[in-house]
Amino acid sequence: MTVIAAPRTPYSPVSHFADVSRSEFWKLRTVRSTYWSLLAAVVSNVALAALLAIFLPSHMSAHQKATIDSTRVSLGGLHLSQVAFGVLGVLVITTEYGTGMIRATLAAVPQRRLMLTAKTTVFAVIALIIGIASCFAAYFAFQAFLPAGDGMRTSLSDPGVLRAVTGAGLHLTVLGLFGLGLGAIIRSSTGAVATLMGVLFVPSLIVTLLPHSWQDTIGAHLPMDAGETIITVHHQAHTLQAWPGFGVFCLYAAAALAAGFFLISHRDA
Repeated sequence: MTVIAAPRTPYSPVSHFADVSRSEFWKLRTVRSTYWSLLAAVVSNVALAALLAIFLPSHMSAHQKATIDSTRVSLGGLHLSQVAFGVLGVLVITTEYGTGMIRATLAAVPQRRLMLTAKTTVFAVIALIIGIASCFAAYFAFQAFLPAGDGMRTSLSDPGVLRAVTGAGLHLTVLGLFGLGLGAIIRSSTGAVATLMGVLFVPSLIVTLLPHSWQDTIGAHLPMDAGETIITVHHQAHTLQAWPGFGVFCLYAAAALAAGFFLISHRDA
C-alpha cells in the first residue's frame, strides 16, 4: 500500500512572525503587572484631570485662566502614568529573565531578534491604544468637570489641542518602549527601572545647576524636556518645537532598543 504524505505547508516569515506575536500577546495578558500598570495609568490620568478641573479654577485669577495652557493641565496625570508605562515596558522583557522563562522562550523561538521584535510590536500596539484612549478620557473628564462658563475650556478643534492630546498618548508609548529597551540591555527589573527613572529625571535636576546659557542649550535636548513638548499647546521659550522635541525623545528610545537588539544576540540567556 502506498502512503501519500500530506503536503507540507510552505514556510512563511509573515505567518511565523504572526505566530510569535500571538504568543507574546498571550504571555503579556497573563501577567498581573500588565493589568495593574495599565489600570494605574488610566486611573491616574482620568482621576487627576477631574480633580484638577474641580479644585484648580477656584484658586486662579481671571488672567491666569486666560493664559494658562489648560490642555496641558488636563494631562497632568501623565506625571504618574508615565511611570506606569515605563515600568511596564521594563517588565515586558525583564520578567522572563527574572523567572528563567526566557530559556523556554528562546528554545521555542531561537531567532532572538525576531522574538524581541514581536515583544516590542505587541507592547507598542497595546501601549498606543491604552495611552491615547486614556489621554482623551482625561481631556474630556477635565472639560466635563470644569465649572460652567469657566475661561479654561478648550475644544479639540482649537489650534494645537488635538495634537497635544494625541501626542500625550504617543509620549507614553515611546516612554514605555524606552523602558523595554533598557530592560533588554540590563535584564534586571530593579536595575532597568532605576536606570529609566534616573535617565528621565536626574539630568533635568543637574542642568538647573549649570549657567543659564547652558541650561537653554542642553536642557531642551534632555529626554523629559524634549518629550514633553508634544503635550504643550503654547510653545515655551528655550524649548524645542513640538514635533522636533518629540523626535529627539524618540531617538533616546530608539538608541536603547537598538542596543537591546544588538546585545540579545551576543549574550547567553
